[in-house]
Amino acid sequence: MLQRLLPLLTCLMLSMAAHTQDLTLDIDKSGFGDPGAVKFLPVEEAYQLALEVTESKQIRLYWLIADEYYMYQKRFKFTLSDEQGEIGLDYELPIGIDHEDEYFGKTVIYRQSVDIFLSPSRSSKAATLTITSQGCADAGLCYPPQKQKFLVDLDAGTVAAMGKAGRAGAGNSPAAEATPETASLVTLLLMMALAFAGGSILNLMPCVFPVLSLKVLSFSTGSDNAKHRHGWVYSAGVVSSFVLVAVILITLQQAGAAIGWGFQLQSPHFVAGLAYLFFVMGLAMSGVVELGSNFMGVGNNLTEKGGYSGSFFTGVLATVVASPCTAPFMGTALGFAVTQPPLIALLVFAALGAGMAAPMLLLSYSQRLRDLMPKPGAWMETFKQLLAFPLYATAIWLLWVVGRQTSANAMALLLGGMLLLALALWLWSRPRARWIGVASAALAAAVLVSPYLETSAPATADESAFSETQLQRLLDDGQPVFVNVTADWCITCLANERSTLSTDQIKNAFAAKSVVYLEADWTNYDPSIADFLARYDRSGIPLYLVFSGRAGEAPQILPQLLTPGIVLNALEKI
Repeated sequence: MLQRLLPLLTCLMLSMAAHTQDLTLDIDKSGFGDPGAVKFLPVEEAYQLALEVTESKQIRLYWLIADEYYMYQKRFKFTLSDEQGEIGLDYELPIGIDHEDEYFGKTVIYRQSVDIFLSPSRSSKAATLTITSQGCADAGLCYPPQKQKFLVDLDAGTVAAMGKAGRAGAGNSPAAEATPETASLVTLLLMMALAFAGGSILNLMPCVFPVLSLKVLSFSTGSDNAKHRHGWVYSAGVVSSFVLVAVILITLQQAGAAIGWGFQLQSPHFVAGLAYLFFVMGLAMSGVVELGSNFMGVGNNLTEKGGYSGSFFTGVLATVVASPCTAPFMGTALGFAVTQPPLIALLVFAALGAGMAAPMLLLSYSQRLRDLMPKPGAWMETFKQLLAFPLYATAIWLLWVVGRQTSANAMALLLGGMLLLALALWLWSRPRARWIGVASAALAAAVLVSPYLETSAPATADESAFSETQLQRLLDDGQPVFVNVTADWCITCLANERSTLSTDQIKNAFAAKSVVYLEADWTNYDPSIADFLARYDRSGIPLYLVFSGRAGEAPQILPQLLTPGIVLNALEKI
């Protein structure tokens, strides 16, 4: 029975993650849960944009602005390009209203409506129009800058919205419904190759090591055919889990949720359940509790049904713990995937899972690689017990993440839940006290749904905390800026910060170049940060941007694995 405990716990965690996300989607889009708070309109309702191509081949942009909302004159930016390159645009912004703004000081705004005509320097049958704008509400909310893209055929006089960019307006063809660009076969194959490479590199990440070690241990015994079958079952667990995560991610995104890779770890309930899981696995590896010889494929009889179930579940667990990690090539592939139709996106995620499963599948077939492993013997039991300590370390890290997401009280409560869980497992082998164990397990499960595990806002504002308004203000002043999009559950992020960003060498380089450091903390759910990531075609973190402060210049996007040399080279270009 205890062999079934961990799969059931995983199902419980997935259910809680989905439940938490549903609650998030039910909150008013303004981001305020207080029924008495001001209800702000979604940005697409506050500023409704319609487009048309006139007979003189001008592009007319018309915004209908809701009452008590306004738009900034100097926030409008327009670019038009096709396969031949950028197309020049000539336009004049209409006269606006002088306004004293709490965010940007003296500025010019528009109310009620804005009507702008763009005159392209040449014609094109397939040009991409990118529109950037920003507005605020009188009640005090300033929306992040909005970037919208449209496909314009100047010869045919049609405009179609691209992706989630917005809705096509008056004068558009029936094709103006928002549809993502479909990638070419060459692009798809390239992105699948990048995803495969990124998935393979995930095996080197510290968050995945404890689980993979368990699987490697299982290849020490059994026949060659059994190893091959276990390799394929493990691979099926990895690939199917990646596809399942992709289905949930795409479904929630299409429902309007601003989420990205690793979204389930933004739920303290899910992270708490994962901490339980690693704690129980550690107890099993230490021999404190007996979960069966076939669990995770560790044992002599690898051909029994339990062994295959264990191999599949190991693949599932490897995918779960890989979520907070990102590897080189993954950012580009995932950013591409979430902008594509669902079928193409699922192919990219499947390639990512295949890449992660490939090294273990290769080990199951390669006798030469397996010969490098010690022969079966007493060392296996010792090594199994040694593997408990990385599992305990992972549970401690997850506890820390929960404490950062919520409070120290929640972390202490979760430690109490682990104590109850250990007691329940210990009592299970004692029939007369088994009912006490069941009660202890029920109390431990109740901790996972405790209101103490709700996310909490930071107690104080940090000068380095990121906001798009602050970033734009700094860039308007010509100030160089380094943006670090990070999270406490992102192992890669923490490693980069410890080895590079927090060193005196980099801090001194920032000071020498007068670079302002901004940190966008995505530990908890934040749709504005998700939108910011999407603007740079990213679905996961870390993301590192270096803004030079020069007007109109795109930021440098740094690799996901940083070294001091990479950052210093980027700063030299400022």
